[in-house]
Amino acid sequence: MMINEVIGLKFMAGVDVGNSTTEVAIADIENGLNFVSSSLSKTTGIKGTLDNVVGILKSLTDACKKINIELSALDSICINEATPVIGDVAMETITETIITESTMIGHNPDTPGGLGIGIGKTVYIDEIVNLHSMEDVICIIPKSVDFETAAMRINNALDNNVKINGLIVQADDGVIISNRLRKVIPIVDEVSLIEKVPMGMIAAVEVAAPGSNITVLSNPYGLATIFSLTPDETKHIIPVARALIGNKSAVVIRTPEGDVKERTIPSGNLILFGKQEKKVGIEEGAVKIMKALRDAWPINDVVGESGTNVGGMIERVKQVMGQLTKQKSCEIKIQDILAVDTFVPQKVNGGIAGEFALENAVALAAMVKTSRLPMESIARKLEQETGIKVIIGGVEANMAVLGALTTPGTDRPMVILDLGGGSTDSAFISKTGEVKSIHHAGAGEMVTMLINSELGIDDYNLAEDIKKYPLAKVESLFNIRYEDGSVCFFQKPLSASIFARNVVVKENEMVPVHSKHSIDKIRIVRREAKKKIFITNVVRALQDIAPGNNLRAIEFVVLVGGSALDFEIPEMISDELSHYGIVCGSGNIRSKEGPRNAVATGLVISYYNSLKGI
Repeated sequence: MMINEVIGLKFMAGVDVGNSTTEVAIADIENGLNFVSSSLSKTTGIKGTLDNVVGILKSLTDACKKINIELSALDSICINEATPVIGDVAMETITETIITESTMIGHNPDTPGGLGIGIGKTVYIDEIVNLHSMEDVICIIPKSVDFETAAMRINNALDNNVKINGLIVQADDGVIISNRLRKVIPIVDEVSLIEKVPMGMIAAVEVAAPGSNITVLSNPYGLATIFSLTPDETKHIIPVARALIGNKSAVVIRTPEGDVKERTIPSGNLILFGKQEKKVGIEEGAVKIMKALRDAWPINDVVGESGTNVGGMIERVKQVMGQLTKQKSCEIKIQDILAVDTFVPQKVNGGIAGEFALENAVALAAMVKTSRLPMESIARKLEQETGIKVIIGGVEANMAVLGALTTPGTDRPMVILDLGGGSTDSAFISKTGEVKSIHHAGAGEMVTMLINSELGIDDYNLAEDIKKYPLAKVESLFNIRYEDGSVCFFQKPLSASIFARNVVVKENEMVPVHSKHSIDKIRIVRREAKKKIFITNVVRALQDIAPGNNLRAIEFVVLVGGSALDFEIPEMISDELSHYGIVCGSGNIRSKEGPRNAVATGLVISYYNSLKGI
């Protein structure tokens, strides 16, 4: 399109939908490219879903209000072509888990029988003749009873209106028994230790449809509904639900507290599929996991062992993305992971005063590669809502480069690091304008997760505040001492509720930290979390895009994105990169936006250049 085709257009908007925030840049293009407004709002829904449209409209409206125009005055809207990174789902601590109040049979046989979910008390097949029609039962069938006899007895009981809602079978007979029954009920077979199944206890049996996975027993609230669990009991059952994610069938039996000996759900192994297949155990730690990742790079997909904590986590990521993109979970591929070592407070079994012990764990972030379809859907819905032409722009990192180049004092060749909420993006632009980019899982949201888990505060918003703002100790009603030792005095007395407490010092308030940890401990956890995520990701990103994979070949690095506004992350990155002789600092997009708005600005520049035929 030539420049004369630009005539008649007035306002153009660029929209960057991030994991945490949605940013907008508006330019007046009637007489050249002149940026006139910008805005920032919280992203609504998971990045790359239709829920984003609400946040996009809010950001666009806010930006338009600043220059006293209506939304309808916009001639076109450019949105980023983005890969969703699921933060709150993927970023979980994977540990060895002890279960004391449930019996779980999650062995996932190849050929379960029947379909659906059945609930009832466990009884041996020999006892069903004595049952009356008011009882809901799950029938236990040892291998001493052949499939024909079992099917005949079950059918006779069903004819007598006995409510047999599911079967647990020792032999490999699930399908052939199911084929002989007059009623479709879920059947789990190949249960070798069937004598371990307690009798007279409430049990739930679930068998998924072909090509699907179970949904009720892998959901902690599904288990809570079945077994009438209290909120505390629901928390304890989470490991059961997590381990069953991805199974085709499962059995869960509620037993009296203390009846079942402690058993372990293993943390499990990751299998990495890339230029070579690598298998690495979670218990081996983050260093070995990341080494295996480098050996297998580039990655085509990552899976976890069925019946393990990490297997459940990986499968759940794929299920969620499959639901969002209307794809089968088997079609969803994980393109990158970030593993870091951490600690998780675990309640001590048998403790009498709520004792906790720090348990070694590995925190994982997973980046899921999907098709362009989600952003296409967003574009079409946005067009319907506004009546404005919506264009999907280029790759996020490439757009960030164009935006970053509006920072005074920058020039090509240059590297930009986009430090977002869900991912760390890096791009290198050569003197000739060629761009090489890389996209890595893990960023600000993962830092928040580590702070939340390691301090055991169980409060995401507080963990987010601890990440973003400095700490202080309230020494009196008139003064506080910051974590760096400096003291601040007040003319008016502080609230008595924060006296002698550790607090997070925000712009207009002090938030008490409800934790027994010292201020030094909280500070160490916060800084280590940032180093584990950002330093790790920055170094591996730069190694991937640097000329000849040599960091010393890079001269200039510009930091952009929300995390580049952090009060200590830019300093940490600059210190690390100083070892390689790299000049590094936070960007100042368009000389006024700071490190924010790089992608939104780049989208406008890119589309404007395309209209001019550049």
